[in-house]
Amino acid sequence: MKLKNTLGIVVGAVIAASTMPVMAQGAGSVEVEAFAKRYFTDSYRDMSDGTLVGGGIGTFLTDDVLLNVNLGTYRDSLESDLTGEDIDGRLMTLEAIYHFGEGAIRPYVSGGFGHQELDGLGGSSDDRTTMALVGVGVKNYLSDNFYVKAGVDGMYGFDTSNTEWMAGVGMGLNFGGAVAPAPVAQAPAPAPAPAPTPAPEMQNVRVELDVKFDFDKASIRPEYRDDINSLADFMKTYPSVTTTVEGHTDSVGSDAYNKDLSQRRAASVRQALVNEGVDASRIDAMGYGEERPIADNATDAGRQMNRRVEADVETQVEVR
Repeated sequence: MKLKNTLGIVVGAVIAASTMPVMAQGAGSVEVEAFAKRYFTDSYRDMSDGTLVGGGIGTFLTDDVLLNVNLGTYRDSLESDLTGEDIDGRLMTLEAIYHFGEGAIRPYVSGGFGHQELDGLGGSSDDRTTMALVGVGVKNYLSDNFYVKAGVDGMYGFDTSNTEWMAGVGMGLNFGGAVAPAPVAQAPAPAPAPAPTPAPEMQNVRVELDVKFDFDKASIRPEYRDDINSLADFMKTYPSVTTTVEGHTDSVGSDAYNKDLSQRRAASVRQALVNEGVDASRIDAMGYGEERPIADNATDAGRQMNRRVEADVETQVEVR
């Protein structure tokens, strides 16, 4: 079947494609083109050189490799040397084209196969030839999507064992590829986080109270008032601390009596702290009688040391 109006069809396809969203060439994009090539025939064919016009469509398998299908016609462009009559014909090719570079100018090499039919050459039956194709050329992308090209192709016929040539020009559109991502503005680097404030150095502070009592007495001797005041000041400075005031006796007297006496001694010191401004809820009083001696009750000096009230508070304070 003859190919009619091939160039018109391809030009129409190019115009239609130009109305579609288009993107720069690259993997996944499609190219359509129209071309015109001068066909330099082998002398054995007994016909003049002619012109092939047509078009093609292809897709980029990678950013550099295009797989392309072309259809062209020799409509009334060839002439038999024997009869002087015009010869019609067709050429269909399948080519892989490798492009070099990344700019507007992209040289290329190509290779593939073609099938050519010439109608009634020299009055004989149709001439049908399968060919191997190689080519070189260059594309100039005048914009991201429109290009012009020029190239030379060599054709070797398997059926005739002859080599022929074509040289031509073309123009085309590239569309349908992935849009290159727009550069993302880099957010300014965040200001360095301030260095963490080192935890304050802390130390334990302990205050002890040791009040001695006269025999069988629960009243506080004057010389211990300053010690009690110091403990009260400390507890007011650190309101979170609490304490237990512990009362004791020597071994003289019954256990029950000494238990009560020790409780009265503890209560006396507790009340003195409260009188100095310490909240009563922060102080407990406990009497242990003669249960917890710290010295020998067989001597006067030992018994004096055992007649006592003890209290202590401990907390952590920041080192200045």
